[in-house]
Amino acid sequence: MSRRRASLGVHLALVVLGIVTIAPLLWMVSASLMPAGAANSLPPPLLPRRPTLEHYVELLTRLSLLRCFFNSLMIASLTTVVSMFLNALAGYAFAKLRFPGRDRVFAWLLVGLAVPSQIGMLPLFLVVKGLGLVNTPWGVIITGLASIFGIFLIRQYALSIPDELLDAARVDGASEFHIFRTIVLPLMRPILVTLGAFIFLGTWNDFLWPLIVLSDEKRFTLPVALASLVGEHVQDTELMMAGAVVTVLPVLILFFAVQRHYIRGIMMGSVKG
Repeated sequence: MSRRRASLGVHLALVVLGIVTIAPLLWMVSASLMPAGAANSLPPPLLPRRPTLEHYVELLTRLSLLRCFFNSLMIASLTTVVSMFLNALAGYAFAKLRFPGRDRVFAWLLVGLAVPSQIGMLPLFLVVKGLGLVNTPWGVIITGLASIFGIFLIRQYALSIPDELLDAARVDGASEFHIFRTIVLPLMRPILVTLGAFIFLGTWNDFLWPLIVLSDEKRFTLPVALASLVGEHVQDTELMMAGAVVTVLPVLILFFAVQRHYIRGIMMGSVKG
């Protein structure tokens, strides 16, 4: 009986936490459908009396947020695809290939995990400026094409791949890249989906680096464009909520689409290495 009560208490607490977590998101969607000024009344209504899409129309037409949406989609998608491939290559090399200084280099990479990313922004900006990529999408993309966390995650997972399987392919004359492409990548699919979700969400929501690199409003990503509206439209609560919905909705769709693979990758990654 005591165990049943404990289980009931845990589930009740989880339900309460779930409601507390999702309630602001639901009100954000509700407020975005309210007429102008309705969300600022006291007490604020929970549901719109006369739902309207006027704020979404204004965002996507007069304020050109649709262009910024596609900017974010292009940058996040390219960064995710290329970064997954490069991280997979590096992680596999550190896990399964033998070369001088492998363990020492990997140890230094792990030290880099303790360094806040903000510290490296000035050197990164100088590199991007030297390459002539300031105020271009590539200036935003290039810094996310590989990450220490991604290499570490892939490496820990790749350690579980049997060496005998790789050695048998080498004996049959397969090249290392052929082994990586036809054997290793399919086996690492769960962790690649998990890493891809991490990268896409991080790139999509990134605000500081695009703000530093991009100066042309036509090249702004969605978070930067939405922040630029705050000064002029800070009192337009419904408009700002509509902008937040446009920003959050794609990542929620992505998460629910890959959550099964995402959770599987997290659970499998927790017992590897």
